[in-house]
Amino acid sequence: MGTILLVEDDANMVQLLKSVLEKDGHTIWEAYNGQEALSLMGVDSRTTFPKLPDLIILDIMLPVMDGFTFHNLLLENETTRSLPIILVTAKGQMKEVFAMSPNVKAYVEKPFDVRKFRELINSQLKK
Repeated sequence: MGTILLVEDDANMVQLLKSVLEKDGHTIWEAYNGQEALSLMGVDSRTTFPKLPDLIILDIMLPVMDGFTFHNLLLENETTRSLPIILVTAKGQMKEVFAMSPNVKAYVEKPFDVRKFRELINSQLKK
């Protein structure tokens, strides 16, 4: 299936989503903040060939580097600017800020229905 980068600081949420999405055959990369996510992809170094996921699930409120900053850094990089992102937010926070971003494919508010979330992920990866 696909490789998904899960950028979320809540360890329980990471484990839940990881177990659900791995059952669908996806490979999950875990990052607990934006800086860690950039490191996983090799984007924060001078590498010529970064490892890119097929989809990013991104929380907004993160320690070290928040989702907003992470998103902006992706947009500044020609290699990463078109990576599809699904934002996971609490109460629709920051939705307006990302409304015009072409790579943000969906917004999901916490708490969410895992079954519907799974369907959303699978439909995005089929595009």
